[in-house]
Amino acid sequence: MVNVAILGYGVVGSGVAEVLTENNGQIDRKAEEDIRLKYILDVREFPQSPFADKFVHDFAIIENDPEVDVVVETIGGARVAKEFTERALKAGKSVVTSNKELVAEHGYDLLRLAEEHGVSYLFEASVGGGIPIIRPLNQCLAANEIEEIVGILNGTTNYILTRMIRAGLSFEAALKEAQQNGYAEQNPTADIEGHDACRKICILSALAFGRHVYPAQVSTEGISHITLADVAYADACGRKIKLLGRAIRLEGGKICVYVAPHLVDGEDPLSGVEDVFNAITVRGNAVGDVMFYGRGAGKRPTASAVVADVVDAAKHRKTKKYLHWDQGDPELVVSPEGLESAWYVRMNASIEGVRAALGEVSALARPGAPAGEVAFLTGPMTAGALAEKLAGLGTPASQIRVLDKNH
Repeated sequence: MVNVAILGYGVVGSGVAEVLTENNGQIDRKAEEDIRLKYILDVREFPQSPFADKFVHDFAIIENDPEVDVVVETIGGARVAKEFTERALKAGKSVVTSNKELVAEHGYDLLRLAEEHGVSYLFEASVGGGIPIIRPLNQCLAANEIEEIVGILNGTTNYILTRMIRAGLSFEAALKEAQQNGYAEQNPTADIEGHDACRKICILSALAFGRHVYPAQVSTEGISHITLADVAYADACGRKIKLLGRAIRLEGGKICVYVAPHLVDGEDPLSGVEDVFNAITVRGNAVGDVMFYGRGAGKRPTASAVVADVVDAAKHRKTKKYLHWDQGDPELVVSPEGLESAWYVRMNASIEGVRAALGEVSALARPGAPAGEVAFLTGPMTAGALAEKLAGLGTPASQIRVLDKNH
Protein backbone atom coordinates (compact mmCIF):
# COMPACT_ATOMS: atom_id res chain seq x y z
CA MET A 1 0.00 0.00 0.00
CA VAL A 2 1.25 3.44 -1.00
CA ASN A 3 -0.39 6.33 0.85
CA VAL A 4 -0.59 9.77 -0.76
CA ALA A 5 -1.11 13.20 0.77
CA ILE A 6 -2.13 16.21 -1.35
CA LEU A 7 -1.09 19.73 -0.30
CA GLY A 8 -3.63 22.26 -1.55
CA TYR A 9 -7.17 21.61 -2.78
CA GLY A 10 -7.31 24.12 -5.63
CA VAL A 11 -7.77 23.36 -9.33
CA VAL A 12 -4.86 20.94 -9.64
CA GLY A 13 -5.09 19.43 -6.16
CA SER A 14 -8.79 18.60 -6.54
CA GLY A 15 -8.06 17.16 -9.98
CA VAL A 16 -5.38 14.89 -8.55
CA ALA A 17 -7.80 13.63 -5.87
CA GLU A 18 -10.42 12.88 -8.54
CA VAL A 19 -8.03 11.08 -10.91
CA LEU A 20 -6.46 9.03 -8.11
CA THR A 21 -9.92 7.88 -7.01
CA GLU A 22 -11.70 7.45 -10.36
CA ASN A 23 -8.86 5.57 -12.08
CA ASN A 24 -7.57 3.69 -9.07
CA GLY A 25 -7.84 0.26 -10.73
CA GLN A 26 -5.71 1.30 -13.69
CA ILE A 27 -3.30 3.23 -11.44
CA ASP A 28 -2.82 0.26 -9.11
CA ARG A 29 -2.05 -2.03 -12.05
CA LYS A 30 0.53 0.39 -13.43
CA ALA A 31 2.15 0.91 -10.02
CA GLU A 32 1.93 -2.80 -9.16
CA GLU A 33 0.75 -1.62 -5.74
CA ASP A 34 -2.42 -0.19 -4.21
CA ILE A 35 -2.22 3.62 -4.19
CA ARG A 36 -4.62 5.38 -1.83
CA LEU A 37 -5.32 8.98 -0.91
CA LYS A 38 -4.91 9.42 2.85
CA TYR A 39 -4.79 13.19 3.47
CA ILE A 40 -5.59 16.52 1.84
CA LEU A 41 -4.03 19.59 3.45
CA ASP A 42 -5.83 22.92 3.10
CA VAL A 43 -6.57 25.88 5.36
CA ARG A 44 -10.20 25.86 4.17
CA GLU A 45 -13.06 23.53 5.00
CA PHE A 46 -14.77 21.52 2.25
CA PRO A 47 -17.74 19.84 3.95
CA GLN A 48 -19.47 19.09 0.63
CA SER A 49 -16.41 17.46 -0.94
CA PRO A 50 -16.49 13.69 -1.50
CA PHE A 51 -13.08 13.74 0.20
CA ALA A 52 -14.29 15.67 3.29
CA ASP A 53 -12.98 12.97 5.65
CA LYS A 54 -9.44 13.32 4.24
CA PHE A 55 -8.87 16.98 5.17
CA VAL A 56 -6.32 18.12 7.72
CA HIS A 57 -5.07 21.64 8.47
CA ASP A 58 -1.66 20.94 10.03
CA PHE A 59 1.18 19.77 7.81
CA ALA A 60 2.87 18.14 10.80
CA ILE A 61 0.20 15.40 10.72
CA ILE A 62 1.39 14.40 7.23
CA GLU A 63 5.06 15.00 8.01
CA ASN A 64 5.00 12.73 11.07
CA ASP A 65 2.86 9.93 9.65
CA PRO A 66 5.21 7.10 8.65
CA GLU A 67 2.49 5.59 6.46
CA VAL A 68 2.59 8.54 4.02
CA ASP A 69 4.92 7.64 1.17
CA VAL A 70 4.24 10.33 -1.47
CA VAL A 71 3.35 14.00 -0.97
CA VAL A 72 1.75 15.87 -3.88
CA GLU A 73 2.48 19.61 -3.65
CA THR A 74 -0.07 21.76 -5.51
CA ILE A 75 0.06 24.86 -3.30
CA GLY A 76 1.99 26.99 -5.80
CA GLY A 77 4.43 29.79 -5.14
CA ALA A 78 7.92 29.37 -3.71
CA ARG A 79 7.53 30.14 0.00
CA VAL A 80 5.18 27.79 1.91
CA ALA A 81 5.48 25.19 -0.84
CA LYS A 82 9.27 25.20 -0.47
CA GLU A 83 9.10 24.77 3.31
CA PHE A 84 6.64 21.87 3.12
CA THR A 85 8.58 20.22 0.27
CA GLU A 86 11.83 20.35 2.25
CA ARG A 87 10.16 18.98 5.37
CA ALA A 88 8.52 16.14 3.41
CA LEU A 89 11.80 15.15 1.73
CA LYS A 90 13.66 15.22 5.05
CA ALA A 91 10.94 13.00 6.52
CA GLY A 92 11.71 10.40 3.86
CA LYS A 93 8.70 11.04 1.64
CA SER A 94 8.87 11.42 -2.13
CA VAL A 95 7.40 14.68 -3.43
CA VAL A 96 5.53 15.23 -6.71
CA THR A 97 4.73 18.77 -7.85
CA SER A 98 3.27 20.86 -10.65
CA ASN A 99 4.90 23.99 -9.20
CA LYS A 100 7.01 25.51 -11.98
CA GLU A 101 8.07 28.52 -9.92
CA LEU A 102 9.48 26.33 -7.16
CA VAL A 103 11.33 24.00 -9.53
CA ALA A 104 12.73 26.86 -11.63
CA GLU A 105 14.04 28.73 -8.59
CA HIS A 106 15.03 25.88 -6.24
CA GLY A 107 15.09 22.68 -8.31
CA TYR A 108 18.81 22.02 -7.86
CA ASP A 109 18.63 22.24 -4.06
CA LEU A 110 15.46 20.15 -3.81
CA LEU A 111 16.82 17.43 -6.11
CA ARG A 112 19.95 17.20 -3.96
CA LEU A 113 17.84 17.03 -0.81
CA ALA A 114 15.78 14.19 -2.31
CA GLU A 115 18.94 12.25 -3.15
CA GLU A 116 20.36 12.78 0.34
CA HIS A 117 17.24 11.28 1.88
CA GLY A 118 16.79 8.44 -0.62
CA VAL A 119 13.49 9.66 -2.08
CA SER A 120 12.25 11.09 -5.38
CA TYR A 121 11.39 14.66 -6.39
CA LEU A 122 9.34 14.57 -9.60
CA PHE A 123 7.71 17.40 -11.57
CA GLU A 124 6.40 16.21 -14.93
CA ALA A 125 3.40 18.57 -14.71
CA SER A 126 5.52 21.68 -14.08
CA VAL A 127 6.28 22.38 -17.75
CA GLY A 128 3.72 20.99 -20.17
CA GLY A 129 0.72 20.38 -17.92
CA GLY A 130 -0.70 17.22 -19.45
CA ILE A 131 2.00 17.01 -22.15
CA PRO A 132 4.68 14.44 -21.33
CA ILE A 133 8.02 16.24 -21.74
CA ILE A 134 10.18 15.81 -18.60
CA ARG A 135 10.27 12.02 -18.78
CA PRO A 136 10.89 11.86 -22.55
CA LEU A 137 13.64 14.48 -22.26
CA ASN A 138 15.28 12.65 -19.37
CA GLN A 139 14.83 9.07 -20.63
CA CYS A 140 13.66 8.63 -24.23
CA LEU A 141 16.08 11.24 -25.61
CA ALA A 142 18.93 10.35 -23.25
CA ALA A 143 21.11 9.12 -26.14
CA ASN A 144 21.05 12.59 -27.74
CA GLU A 145 22.98 15.75 -27.18
CA ILE A 146 20.16 18.28 -27.15
CA GLU A 147 20.89 21.14 -29.53
CA GLU A 148 17.77 23.26 -29.17
CA ILE A 149 14.40 23.45 -27.48
CA VAL A 150 11.75 25.86 -28.71
CA GLY A 151 8.10 25.91 -27.80
CA ILE A 152 4.78 27.53 -27.06
CA LEU A 153 4.86 27.11 -23.29
CA ASN A 154 1.93 29.22 -22.12
CA GLY A 155 -1.69 28.52 -23.05
CA THR A 156 -3.01 31.91 -21.96
CA THR A 157 -0.80 33.93 -24.30
CA ASN A 158 -1.40 31.46 -27.13
CA TYR A 159 -5.16 31.84 -26.67
CA ILE A 160 -4.88 35.64 -26.71
CA LEU A 161 -2.76 35.64 -29.87
CA THR A 162 -5.11 33.13 -31.53
CA ARG A 163 -8.12 35.36 -30.85
CA MET A 164 -6.25 38.37 -32.19
CA ILE A 165 -5.42 36.43 -35.36
CA ARG A 166 -8.71 34.59 -35.83
CA ALA A 167 -11.29 37.08 -34.55
CA GLY A 168 -9.51 40.40 -34.99
CA LEU A 169 -9.75 41.21 -31.29
CA SER A 170 -7.37 43.75 -29.80
CA PHE A 171 -4.92 42.51 -27.18
CA GLU A 172 -7.03 44.08 -24.43
CA ALA A 173 -10.27 42.50 -25.71
CA ALA A 174 -8.65 39.08 -26.18
CA LEU A 175 -7.21 39.24 -22.65
CA LYS A 176 -10.63 40.13 -21.21
CA GLU A 177 -12.19 37.19 -23.08
CA ALA A 178 -9.46 34.87 -21.77
CA GLN A 179 -10.22 36.00 -18.22
CA GLN A 180 -13.97 35.49 -18.71
CA ASN A 181 -13.33 31.96 -19.98
CA GLY A 182 -11.05 31.10 -17.08
CA TYR A 183 -7.90 30.92 -19.21
CA ALA A 184 -6.28 33.96 -17.60
CA GLU A 185 -6.00 35.09 -13.98
CA GLN A 186 -7.45 38.40 -12.84
CA ASN A 187 -3.81 39.46 -12.48
CA PRO A 188 -2.42 38.03 -15.74
CA THR A 189 1.10 39.47 -15.42
CA ALA A 190 2.90 36.13 -15.06
CA ASP A 191 1.37 34.94 -18.34
CA ILE A 192 1.29 37.99 -20.58
CA GLU A 193 4.74 39.29 -19.57
CA GLY A 194 6.35 35.89 -20.20
CA HIS A 195 7.29 34.93 -16.62
CA ASP A 196 5.40 31.61 -16.73
CA ALA A 197 7.08 30.59 -20.00
CA CYS A 198 10.41 31.72 -18.54
CA ARG A 199 10.12 29.32 -15.59
CA LYS A 200 9.25 26.46 -17.92
CA ILE A 201 12.14 27.03 -20.32
CA CYS A 202 14.46 27.19 -17.28
CA ILE A 203 13.38 23.70 -16.22
CA LEU A 204 13.70 22.32 -19.75
CA SER A 205 17.14 23.91 -20.14
CA ALA A 206 18.38 22.41 -16.87
CA LEU A 207 17.27 18.94 -17.94
CA ALA A 208 18.62 19.29 -21.47
CA PHE A 209 21.96 20.90 -20.68
CA GLY A 210 22.66 19.59 -17.18
CA ARG A 211 23.04 22.86 -15.22
CA HIS A 212 20.48 24.82 -13.22
CA VAL A 213 19.19 27.86 -15.11
CA TYR A 214 17.61 30.59 -12.97
CA PRO A 215 14.74 32.79 -14.22
CA ALA A 216 16.81 35.90 -13.47
CA GLN A 217 19.34 34.72 -16.09
CA VAL A 218 16.72 34.55 -18.86
CA SER A 219 15.82 37.52 -21.07
CA THR A 220 12.01 37.63 -20.96
CA GLU A 221 9.60 39.60 -23.13
CA GLY A 222 5.81 39.24 -23.18
CA ILE A 223 3.04 40.03 -25.65
CA SER A 224 1.30 43.08 -24.18
CA HIS A 225 2.80 45.33 -26.87
CA ILE A 226 1.54 43.23 -29.80
CA THR A 227 -1.12 45.02 -31.88
CA LEU A 228 -3.54 44.05 -34.63
CA ALA A 229 -1.27 45.94 -37.03
CA ASP A 230 1.51 43.47 -36.22
CA VAL A 231 -0.87 40.53 -36.66
CA ALA A 232 -1.91 41.86 -40.09
CA TYR A 233 1.66 42.41 -41.27
CA ALA A 234 2.65 38.93 -40.09
CA ASP A 235 -0.25 37.47 -42.05
CA ALA A 236 0.85 39.41 -45.11
CA CYS A 237 4.12 37.47 -45.17
CA GLY A 238 2.58 34.07 -44.37
CA ARG A 239 3.51 34.05 -40.69
CA LYS A 240 1.85 34.08 -37.28
CA ILE A 241 3.00 35.69 -34.04
CA LYS A 242 3.71 33.23 -31.22
CA LEU A 243 5.29 33.69 -27.80
CA LEU A 244 8.16 31.20 -27.66
CA GLY A 245 10.55 29.97 -25.03
CA ARG A 246 13.85 29.02 -26.60
CA ALA A 247 17.07 27.37 -25.43
CA ILE A 248 20.03 26.86 -27.77
CA ARG A 249 23.32 25.06 -27.15
CA LEU A 250 26.21 27.26 -28.33
CA GLU A 251 29.81 26.42 -29.04
CA GLY A 252 32.04 26.52 -25.99
CA GLY A 253 29.45 25.15 -23.58
CA LYS A 254 27.33 28.30 -23.25
CA ILE A 255 23.58 28.32 -23.79
CA CYS A 256 21.24 31.05 -25.02
CA VAL A 257 17.90 30.96 -23.21
CA TYR A 258 15.15 33.53 -23.69
CA VAL A 259 11.40 34.15 -24.04
CA ALA A 260 10.04 36.49 -26.71
CA PRO A 261 7.38 36.83 -29.41
CA HIS A 262 8.43 35.50 -32.82
CA LEU A 263 7.03 35.53 -36.33
CA VAL A 264 6.64 31.84 -37.16
CA ASP A 265 6.41 30.63 -40.76
CA GLY A 266 3.06 29.13 -41.77
CA GLU A 267 4.78 25.87 -42.73
CA ASP A 268 6.30 25.43 -39.26
CA PRO A 269 4.14 23.09 -37.12
CA LEU A 270 4.33 25.63 -34.26
CA SER A 271 2.30 28.12 -36.31
CA GLY A 272 -0.71 25.78 -36.31
CA VAL A 273 -0.80 25.42 -32.50
CA GLU A 274 -3.82 27.44 -31.42
CA ASP A 275 -5.99 28.39 -28.43
CA VAL A 276 -4.77 27.05 -25.07
CA PHE A 277 -2.67 24.27 -26.61
CA ASN A 278 1.09 24.10 -26.09
CA ALA A 279 3.79 22.53 -28.23
CA ILE A 280 7.46 21.90 -27.60
CA THR A 281 10.01 20.99 -30.28
CA VAL A 282 13.23 19.33 -29.15
CA ARG A 283 16.18 18.87 -31.49
CA GLY A 284 18.67 16.11 -30.71
CA ASN A 285 21.86 15.45 -32.62
CA ALA A 286 20.79 11.85 -33.27
CA VAL A 287 17.00 11.93 -33.49
CA GLY A 288 16.53 15.31 -35.19
CA ASP A 289 13.32 17.19 -34.36
CA VAL A 290 10.60 15.71 -32.16
CA MET A 291 7.48 17.61 -31.14
CA PHE A 292 5.28 17.29 -28.06
CA TYR A 293 1.78 18.74 -28.34
CA GLY A 294 -1.31 18.94 -26.14
CA ARG A 295 -3.13 20.84 -23.43
CA GLY A 296 -0.49 22.65 -21.43
CA ALA A 297 -2.74 23.44 -18.47
CA GLY A 298 -6.12 22.67 -16.98
CA LYS A 299 -7.39 20.62 -14.09
CA ARG A 300 -7.54 17.14 -15.58
CA PRO A 301 -4.58 17.27 -17.99
CA THR A 302 -2.28 18.57 -15.23
CA ALA A 303 -3.65 16.03 -12.75
CA SER A 304 -2.91 13.30 -15.30
CA ALA A 305 0.78 14.22 -15.33
CA VAL A 306 0.91 14.57 -11.53
CA VAL A 307 -0.60 11.13 -10.96
CA ALA A 308 1.81 9.60 -13.48
CA ASP A 309 4.63 10.91 -11.26
CA VAL A 310 2.90 9.44 -8.20
CA VAL A 311 2.92 6.05 -9.95
CA ASP A 312 6.60 6.53 -10.83
CA ALA A 313 7.48 7.43 -7.24
CA ALA A 314 5.54 4.42 -5.95
CA LYS A 315 7.31 2.04 -8.34
CA HIS A 316 10.71 3.41 -7.33
CA ARG A 317 10.33 3.33 -3.56
CA LYS A 318 13.09 0.72 -3.30
CA THR A 319 15.12 1.63 -6.40
CA LYS A 320 14.95 5.40 -6.34
CA LYS A 321 14.05 7.48 -9.39
CA TYR A 322 16.41 10.46 -9.52
CA LEU A 323 16.30 13.44 -11.80
CA HIS A 324 19.55 15.35 -11.69
CA TRP A 325 21.32 18.46 -12.87
CA ASP A 326 24.34 20.34 -11.61
CA GLN A 327 24.57 23.69 -9.89
CA GLY A 328 23.93 26.85 -11.87
CA ASP A 329 26.64 29.17 -13.13
CA PRO A 330 26.27 32.94 -13.64
CA GLU A 331 28.40 32.63 -16.79
CA LEU A 332 26.39 29.75 -18.33
CA VAL A 333 23.53 31.66 -19.96
CA VAL A 334 24.24 34.29 -22.59
CA SER A 335 21.93 37.03 -23.80
CA PRO A 336 20.02 36.64 -27.09
CA GLU A 337 21.46 40.02 -28.06
CA GLY A 338 24.22 38.18 -29.90
CA LEU A 339 21.84 35.80 -31.69
CA GLU A 340 21.41 36.59 -35.38
CA SER A 341 17.96 36.37 -36.94
CA ALA A 342 15.76 38.12 -39.43
CA TRP A 343 13.53 40.79 -37.86
CA TYR A 344 10.07 42.19 -38.40
CA VAL A 345 9.98 45.95 -37.82
CA ARG A 346 7.09 48.45 -37.84
CA MET A 347 7.86 52.17 -37.57
CA ASN A 348 7.19 55.61 -38.92
CA ALA A 349 9.66 56.12 -41.74
CA SER A 350 9.92 55.92 -45.51
CA ILE A 351 10.82 52.65 -47.20
CA GLU A 352 13.54 54.55 -49.05
CA GLY A 353 15.06 55.69 -45.77
CA VAL A 354 14.87 52.15 -44.39
CA ARG A 355 16.61 50.71 -47.46
CA ALA A 356 19.27 53.38 -47.29
CA ALA A 357 19.98 52.34 -43.68
CA LEU A 358 19.58 48.56 -43.96
CA GLY A 359 20.03 47.65 -47.58
CA GLU A 360 17.43 45.41 -49.20
CA VAL A 361 14.41 44.58 -47.01
CA SER A 362 11.05 42.93 -47.73
CA ALA A 363 8.35 45.60 -47.45
CA LEU A 364 4.98 44.52 -46.06
CA ALA A 365 1.51 45.96 -46.60
CA ARG A 366 -1.79 45.86 -44.72
CA PRO A 367 -5.22 47.40 -45.37
CA GLY A 368 -5.82 50.71 -43.62
CA ALA A 369 -2.20 51.42 -42.74
CA PRO A 370 -1.79 55.09 -41.75
CA ALA A 371 0.37 57.42 -43.81
CA GLY A 372 4.02 57.26 -42.83
CA GLU A 373 3.84 53.73 -41.36
CA VAL A 374 6.24 51.21 -42.83
CA ALA A 375 6.72 47.52 -41.97
CA PHE A 376 9.40 45.21 -43.30
CA LEU A 377 11.46 42.06 -42.79
CA THR A 378 15.23 42.36 -42.53
CA GLY A 379 18.01 39.93 -43.31
CA PRO A 380 19.76 38.09 -40.47
CA MET A 381 21.47 40.35 -37.93
CA THR A 382 21.80 40.83 -34.19
CA ALA A 383 19.47 43.08 -32.22
CA GLY A 384 22.37 45.46 -31.62
CA ALA A 385 23.21 45.72 -35.31
CA LEU A 386 19.56 46.42 -36.13
CA ALA A 387 19.32 49.16 -33.49
CA GLU A 388 22.51 50.76 -34.77
CA LYS A 389 21.31 50.80 -38.38
CA LEU A 390 17.87 52.20 -37.46
CA ALA A 391 19.21 54.82 -35.03
CA GLY A 392 18.93 57.66 -37.52
CA LEU A 393 15.33 56.82 -38.46
CA GLY A 394 13.70 56.79 -35.01
CA THR A 395 12.46 54.17 -32.57
CA PRO A 396 10.47 51.22 -33.99
CA ALA A 397 6.88 50.90 -32.78
CA SER A 398 7.34 47.14 -32.95
CA GLN A 399 10.33 44.84 -33.40
CA ILE A 400 9.93 41.05 -33.36
CA ARG A 401 12.32 38.22 -34.16
CA VAL A 402 11.55 35.94 -37.11
CA LEU A 403 11.98 32.26 -36.26
CA ASP A 404 14.14 30.61 -38.89
CA LYS A 405 12.35 27.77 -40.71
CA ASN A 406 15.08 25.45 -39.49
CA HIS A 407 15.05 27.09 -36.03
